Amino acid sequence: MTDLPLADLDVFAAVAQHRSFRAAAKLRNVSASSLSDSVRRLEARLGVRLLNRTTRSVTPTDAGERLLQRLRPGLADIAAALDGVNDFRDRPVGRLRLNVPGIVARTILPDIAARFLALHPGITLEVSTNDALIDVIGEGFDAGVRYEESLQPDMIAVPIGPRLQHYVAAAAPGYLAAHGVPAHPQDLLQHRCILHRFSSGRMLAWVFEEKGGRELSILPPARIIAETSDLEVELACRGLGIVFSFEDFLRPALARGDLVSVLQDWSPSFSGPFLYYNSRHHMPSPLRAFVEFLRAEHKRAEAV
Repeated sequence: MTDLPLADLDVFAAVAQHRSFRAAAKLRNVSASSLSDSVRRLEARLGVRLLNRTTRSVTPTDAGERLLQRLRPGLADIAAALDGVNDFRDRPVGRLRLNVPGIVARTILPDIAARFLALHPGITLEVSTNDALIDVIGEGFDAGVRYEESLQPDMIAVPIGPRLQHYVAAAAPGYLAAHGVPAHPQDLLQHRCILHRFSSGRMLAWVFEEKGGRELSILPPARIIAETSDLEVELACRGLGIVFSFEDFLRPALARGDLVSVLQDWSPSFSGPFLYYNSRHHMPSPLRAFVEFLRAEHKRAEAV
């Protein structure tokens, strides 16, 4: 079995890892049918089924799971060896795969990505937006972006974007005229509020911070529950309730006057996001270039 095609083994590992032909194909920019052909060819050569396929899911069989566990280190070593060739280039080339939360994809990453890619035209940036906490390395990403409270201790973290951000409560002028302006977070219990529900099903309490440092956590009554920030802001602009979200996300509506901030003395601040990645010795050259770029950006910001 030493003559098994390495490409087919790599395809199997990608599909098994993502539990989806479509997701693996999207990452590789190929058709799902071509990956299915590769896996079928590999199964025929081995004489054993590696993946259980249904219309809704793809899961490794026991044989497939055992093969996947043995393949991962070897494929990672091969990828690292091939990437080492980049050390002999004037500029790094290849694909940089990032997993980032929606707020970062919307308000922070575009400017950073534009400047980084202008310096490195040989790098292809691939971004997946996901607010849930996932194993980014296990899911095939080079790195992820999350906030400090979600970082794992065995990861290396590098600041990305602003180092201080704020949450802001806001509502449309018409809503405030009809229902009054809250003077204290407790007043929200008497208001109509627009709550955010994460894909995991969680709804977080609204945490306010007084200027003296005192925190107050409130889960106000929900008039609307949504899973997309765009919808939440749009409904708030239409006067349907008070929204509580990133200041960066609300800034355009605040600047237009569609929303008015409330409870300014209680606006909480928190640390900005971090790029995080596995503490491996050999980093893919696109990731190494991105980390160096972010560190240089951070140094310049501190010097100002």
